[in-house]
Amino acid sequence: VQLQASGGGLAQAGGSLRLSCVVSRRTSSNNGMGWFRQAPGKEREFVSAINWRGGGTLYSDSVKDRFTISRENAKNTVYLQMNSLKPEDTAVYYCAVARGSVGSSAAESYQYWGQGTLVTVSS
Repeated sequence: VQLQASGGGLAQAGGSLRLSCVVSRRTSSNNGMGWFRQAPGKEREFVSAINWRGGGTLYSDSVKDRFTISRENAKNTVYLQMNSLKPEDTAVYYCAVARGSVGSSAAESYQYWGQGTLVTVSS
């Protein structure tokens, strides 16, 4: 299984970006998915997750009310709409496929990871 993340780039503070993550093949029929990020010199941190059916979502406090996660199962794709960006959102963003149907904030609950896409937010 390969995950290809895209959509990163340079944005100004207050701006928006939309990340996409395509899974190379259909995973089992009930996998949650998530987004994590890693800023320079910092540990990887949870950003957002979504359950298989898309009805359940989870956000870190730092992005809640600014980011929105969604998915299109028919396209094996998960999205992360990022609004009101802040310089502290600057990081490499990684998408991941969960071991089960629920997306969680625990990195160890994910089995496949993408290569990451860089988001840089200027002030």
